[in-house]
Amino acid sequence: MNITPSKLNKYLMFKLPAAYFTGVRTKELNDNFCLVTVKHRWANQNPFKSMFWAVQGMAAELTTGALVMLKIRNSGKKISMLVASNNATFTKKATGRITFKCHEGQKIDEAITKAIDTGEGQTVWLNSTGVNSDGVEVSNFNFEWTLKVKS
Repeated sequence: MNITPSKLNKYLMFKLPAAYFTGVRTKELNDNFCLVTVKHRWANQNPFKSMFWAVQGMAAELTTGALVMLKIRNSGKKISMLVASNNATFTKKATGRITFKCHEGQKIDEAITKAIDTGEGQTVWLNSTGVNSDGVEVSNFNFEWTLKVKS
């Protein structure tokens, strides 16, 4: 089964309903890039009338996690994946439509190849940046993914 934006969005509805109901949607996914959007609205706002940080985190994590899932699928191996650590910075109120992008598919390829070749677990830090409709960065997230070939 191919991993596509529409299949990821259906997956959210059934497996991650908090992300789905707050409006997180995958728009684009290819071998090196993932784009996810979420629009600020009443259901995902904080008391300061901007998007709650955790909603931004769900969208940002999805950009990195979808790439990891795609790369694992393409490897043909059974590989476990888990976020071990993350950090974020917030630079502007998130209002309107926020677009998160991750362009780091190559880093995942390198970690998966090393995990397969060595049989040892690997970690890879992936970045996702959120920008508003004016192109202004509102948040920046880093996720440390662990990858291990299952025996």
